[in-house]
Amino acid sequence: MSLLELIAAADARGLAVSGTACLDRCLPQRPAGAAESDPLRPLWAGCADPRDWPDRLADARTALDALPDPPESVRRIAKLLGEAPAARSGEALRTWADACSVLALDLHRGHDAPRADATELVARCRAGDPDGAGPLLSGEAARQVRILEMLAEIGDGAPTGAGLRQVMDVSTEGRRVLRAAASRRARVRG
Repeated sequence: MSLLELIAAADARGLAVSGTACLDRCLPQRPAGAAESDPLRPLWAGCADPRDWPDRLADARTALDALPDPPESVRRIAKLLGEAPAARSGEALRTWADACSVLALDLHRGHDAPRADATELVARCRAGDPDGAGPLLSGEAARQVRILEMLAEIGDGAPTGAGLRQVMDVSTEGRRVLRAAASRRARVRG
């Protein structure tokens, strides 16, 4: 299934987790001024229990809003957190998870070689056609598919501990990949 099809078929927990994982991978390094190394950690806790989602969402928003002079990627993440629905259900959650997917793909594409057809390339990757995409963009698209497939196997009513841990591990791997690409790019430029 394509990424678009998987998002369309995902249950509420799958949407919350996949959206959180996408945003998590957009923070490859500890943001300057962050009180803790992972300002999105509270949101992961909200993925485990829907009753905790509103409070954990507020905690993550507060953590990002407190950052002094954040880079553009963090401002984009903060904007999406501001748009996240407090109720972890419904089409608003699907729209939010979809926007998180697009942001993660776009940020990964930005670390690949520049292309004139960037928007169209992201759209093709989401539809299941990564031909011509750079390694970071195609890898992120594959990672998102993998996470949504893992979540579909777990199901909405199943215990979340081990399944959520597996998704966090995949997301951490993606964050490391983006961190390495950003470091390599900075060395080349500097």
